[in-house]
Amino acid sequence: MTTPDVRERPPARGAGFDPERARRDVPILHRTVNGHPLAWLDNGATTQKPRQVIEALAGYYSHSNSNIHRGAHTLAREATELYEGGRATVADFLGASSPEDIVFTRGTTEAINLVARTWGSRNLGPGDEILVSSLEHHSNIVPWQLIAKERRARVVPIPLTADGGVDQNAFADLLSCRTRLVAVSHASNVLGTVPPVREMAALAHRYGAKVLVDGAQAVAHFPVDVQELDVDFYAVSGHKLYAPTGIGALYGKPEALADMPPWQGGGNMIDQVSFERTTYADVPHLFEAGTGHISGPVGMKAAIDWLTSFGHEAVAAYETELLGYAQEALAGVAGLEVLGTAPDKIAVLTFTLAGHDPVEIARWLDQDGIAVRAGHHCAQPSLRHYGCASAARASLALYNTREEVDRLAASLRALVAGGR
Repeated sequence: MTTPDVRERPPARGAGFDPERARRDVPILHRTVNGHPLAWLDNGATTQKPRQVIEALAGYYSHSNSNIHRGAHTLAREATELYEGGRATVADFLGASSPEDIVFTRGTTEAINLVARTWGSRNLGPGDEILVSSLEHHSNIVPWQLIAKERRARVVPIPLTADGGVDQNAFADLLSCRTRLVAVSHASNVLGTVPPVREMAALAHRYGAKVLVDGAQAVAHFPVDVQELDVDFYAVSGHKLYAPTGIGALYGKPEALADMPPWQGGGNMIDQVSFERTTYADVPHLFEAGTGHISGPVGMKAAIDWLTSFGHEAVAAYETELLGYAQEALAGVAGLEVLGTAPDKIAVLTFTLAGHDPVEIARWLDQDGIAVRAGHHCAQPSLRHYGCASAARASLALYNTREEVDRLAASLRALVAGGR
């Protein structure tokens, strides 16, 4: 899937990308589940890891494991170089102007909480408003509710259109001199919707508001350039990007990060400490207290190198083509309704099936070796927009194939028919 924010729509075909090249690198895709080859269609929850990431982690722990910064010995220097090399790779991947614009976190959730507790505590006051799209994952709703309650500000939802897009007319009407921040997903984990982030950011900035983007679901699917988008904050999770769990990153404009006080105190985030006065390290280390997930950036670099080796535009084109194929295949399943039909979306197919509970659907598919997600997907407002409390979700990635989509559709047709 491409995004209208930063480039032209790709050609209809996958520009020569072969998913089998990617599949060969991912060991877990070669196992069986309940006697069937695994079809991993739960990429919105987490992506599977290529051997390049696994080997990078093993290599770090086998040869260079050490704490980072300030160490005089060889392993400390090696570990620091690997850690900071990961930061540089993330900065380049997101189009940041400098590695110093990248703060490592445990993931998107922690990144958003970091901004809420630091920028929010300093810049929000009584009567201020935070506009939050109704697409959002709970991790881009609840932190704003918590800081708003503390600062006596207000969280204002931006409604959706019938097809699951962010209502741009409503957004424009909601913006005012009271708006301090706009929080929006770059790609919905439930509906797949890709909002016009660049245009939304430009409009928000006219009112002096900051813009935070949840990019967890976006960066694996299409190229992102935070400077072209002109957003103030952009949060990502490694495990949605073929990297390990427990590592993510926050991009911030230098002036925005400079306006944020320390969040956690401890080692690494200080300059000088005494009982009379403590001074702090520069950004980004100011926000990385304690011993972090040092191997995480090692794995994140390996994952980004792996993904981009295929050509990110080619991957986006292939996934767009696969989404179209999947939409046609599922249209042939009686009683199935896909939620979210916005014209710009990533390869996420959240659906209901008449007469069948989503958990029942997921268990049925699992017996055929097909992994999908069922539940509220930590995005209850999105589901309520369609009158649902729960749904099943198939989310596709670069290593998924038409054959796997055919297996999904066939298994669902068998469920509708009453048995295998």
